[in-house]
Amino acid sequence: MDLLKLVAFDPEDLAVISAHLQDSLLRVGDIVYLPKERRFAIQTRRFDWESATPQRRLTCMHFEHVKAVRVRGIDQTNKDAVLNLLAIAFEEGDPPSGTATLIFADGGAIQVDVECIEMQMKDIGPVWAAESRPVHEDLPQAERL
Repeated sequence: MDLLKLVAFDPEDLAVISAHLQDSLLRVGDIVYLPKERRFAIQTRRFDWESATPQRRLTCMHFEHVKAVRVRGIDQTNKDAVLNLLAIAFEEGDPPSGTATLIFADGGAIQVDVECIEMQMKDIGPVWAAESRPVHEDLPQAERL
C-alpha cells in the first residue's frame, strides 16, 4: 500500500481519519502543542487496517487553527508512557468552531479547541510488522445502534 495522506475539513472527514488512526500507539513525548503557531501535532505508530498482514506505519497528524488544548487522565511528565488512540470525536461549537477529542484507552483524553476543522494525517514511513492485530470486544446489538 502507498503512503496514506488524508485531510479533514468537516466532521465526516474527521471520522474517516479517526477510523484510520484507531489503535495507533504513541508516546506522550510525541505530542506537541505549539500555541504561537496555533498547531497541535502527534506522531503515531498507526496500525494499518488495510494491510493483509498486521503492520504499523509511522504517521503524523496535526490540527491547525487551535485555540486551546486540555489533557485529562494522561501523565504528561512521563514522556515514555505509551497511549493507545481509540478514536477522534468532534463536538461542534459556534460553527465552524468546535472541539476535537482524542480518546485513549484507559480513560485518557485530549481536547483540542479549533476555530474550524483543518486536520491532516500523513504516513511518513517506515513500515514494520506488528505483533498482532488489535481486537475489540463485540458490543451488544443495542450498543451498536
